[in-house]
Amino acid sequence: MKAVDANLLQLLKKSERFVVPIYQRVYSWGEAECAQLWNDLVRAGVRTHLNNHFTGSIVYIERDQGTTTSREPDLIIDGQQRVTTVTLLLAALAARLEELPEQDREPVPGFAPQKIRGLYLTNQYESGDDYFKLLLTQRDKDALKAVVRNAPLPDTASRVVFNYDYFLRKLREPGVDLVAVCLGLDKLVVVDVKLTRGMDDPQLVFESMNATGKKLSQADLIRNFVLMDLPPTRQERLYEDYWFPMEREFQGSNEKRFDEFVRHYLTMKSNTNAIPRIDEIYDAFKAYAFRQEADGVAREELVVDLSRHASWFAAMALGTETDPRLARRFAEIDLLATVVYPFQLHLYGDYVAGRLPTQAFAQILDVVISYVFRRAVCRIPTNSLNKTFATLASAIDPDNYVEGICARLLTLPDYRRFPTDEEFEESLKTTDMYSIKRRAYFFRKMENYGRKEEVSIADYTIEHIMPQNANTAWQTALGDDWQVIHDRYLHALGNLTLTGYNPEYSDRPFLEKRDMAGGFKDSPLRLNQGIGQLDRWGAAEIEQRASSLAVQAARIWPRPVFDEMDLAYYQRRFSDSRRFDWSLAHAILEVMPDGKWTNYDNLAEAVGTSAQPMANHLASCTDCSHAYRVLTYNGTIADNFRWIDPGNDRDPVAALQADGIRFSDGRADPEQRLDAEELLELVEEPAL
Repeated sequence: MKAVDANLLQLLKKSERFVVPIYQRVYSWGEAECAQLWNDLVRAGVRTHLNNHFTGSIVYIERDQGTTTSREPDLIIDGQQRVTTVTLLLAALAARLEELPEQDREPVPGFAPQKIRGLYLTNQYESGDDYFKLLLTQRDKDALKAVVRNAPLPDTASRVVFNYDYFLRKLREPGVDLVAVCLGLDKLVVVDVKLTRGMDDPQLVFESMNATGKKLSQADLIRNFVLMDLPPTRQERLYEDYWFPMEREFQGSNEKRFDEFVRHYLTMKSNTNAIPRIDEIYDAFKAYAFRQEADGVAREELVVDLSRHASWFAAMALGTETDPRLARRFAEIDLLATVVYPFQLHLYGDYVAGRLPTQAFAQILDVVISYVFRRAVCRIPTNSLNKTFATLASAIDPDNYVEGICARLLTLPDYRRFPTDEEFEESLKTTDMYSIKRRAYFFRKMENYGRKEEVSIADYTIEHIMPQNANTAWQTALGDDWQVIHDRYLHALGNLTLTGYNPEYSDRPFLEKRDMAGGFKDSPLRLNQGIGQLDRWGAAEIEQRASSLAVQAARIWPRPVFDEMDLAYYQRRFSDSRRFDWSLAHAILEVMPDGKWTNYDNLAEAVGTSAQPMANHLASCTDCSHAYRVLTYNGTIADNFRWIDPGNDRDPVAALQADGIRFSDGRADPEQRLDAEELLELVEEPAL
């Protein structure tokens, strides 16, 4: 690798051709970055004491030696945004100077329009692509060619056209100092980093120098990583056949969801169900790719697999699913809990392969929706959902697909539980449903229950039948205990409904709301059925309506039903240490901090098994780090405790004390014990 300071214009002048490889991101500098460059070079141009202005680095792989008749270009791997923007400014300057009288067209020697184009933008005696000193990727290529040739600009959304127009506007502003612009351009200095093919690692250099300019996304880094080292012909084939179609799925408002997709993909692929941090997606992907490579999986196979899963994710999360039965359920899950996606990617793979029929797929999605929404209504903390769905695929039984998944959800431990009908209905009746995060979803589902033609509720708002402002008329109607009733039932389910007449209803008495034009008697909404037949509205009516709606909700979001014998069978199966998925236990033990311990019961509860299978597993597992920090219920060392390594003769109490755990009378300090929920918090992030 050779790195030297270089004048940017001289670098462009001496280079025959720079090409941005197909795997690089599209040109993406916006007006803010262009304005910064403009201001920098104008300031540099007017300061006579300033000899140069540093503007970053240009990293490129030098061309192959080629033959007499075939020359390869230099491939830019970092700095394309900077080089492209300066190229656009030079082209705009040439175009602006051509608009001036002949005698004013060279404000600084060497900056006449024909010299700018001939020295810095083109190879005058070449043709085709060889004519241009800089070639961009497919989506920007034609736009830049038109700019350099000063030809009519194509109708495109490329930033090339927008930024070229921006510089033309700046150059045409009254009072602009064209001399300062030219002098500023001539002072631009870069670090010229030339890599030698076969000797330097382009990806490592690219990563280490990606610190200036517009920050690359995780998707940009991953694309460069998977395609950079491949020969150009293979790059182009993989890009056009797999990467570009995948990239197209994540354009526009979906761009940021690519990182989310890769996170779910890596979680699904992990042998330990590890969930990478959202800001460490690239590093996690590299680690996965290197493991795959060690197992003999070629980089091309990885790209194909990633692209295939991306199309499945797009079906589930980006609205491209063509089967309406699945599309509707996917939309609900995307609204409720995106942490389901690692599990759904497993399901979709089996669905595509024909192992999971559409109806069975829909049944599982319905159960997942019920599980997630019931827990939300019951205010059960969501921080266990990530690991729940990361590990749920281990419960898949190809012969009893739906039954196995349902049984697993029903046998999860307490705070990962599937709320019963009684718990769900009671929470619906007593919780503040006005403040629930997905209240619009809830009322839409309630209103459309049993309808073949869904009614949109977009134009309706939440109505408090007993209003938030209890005026004198309402106080009289509610009686002496009006304040207690108002405080208790205001945001309760029984007092909430939908209406298009919220401003008209205002704080009117109940009978006026009932009988007015558009009132409850006239309402076409199913949620309002029965209200128009009542003569008063108070605590009894609110409770009765809440009970009725809660029963209906339990039917909309049902809980699977198993007889006791079948459920007991699955409970034993999921607790069987030979078949149980212990990855969550491994993850918890790996990150257990110094000065903390737990017991077999708490760790078993956290991962969904019982104490004895947990003890059996820890006694024989070589993957369980810190297993000695799992003690008996009262904090003592188990009688049959043995180190896995027969050569380890440490006293376990001494080892624990060295880790910061306090002992008294042979028992660990209970204040340092982590319970099941605290154990899960070690490995969980809040649900997305």
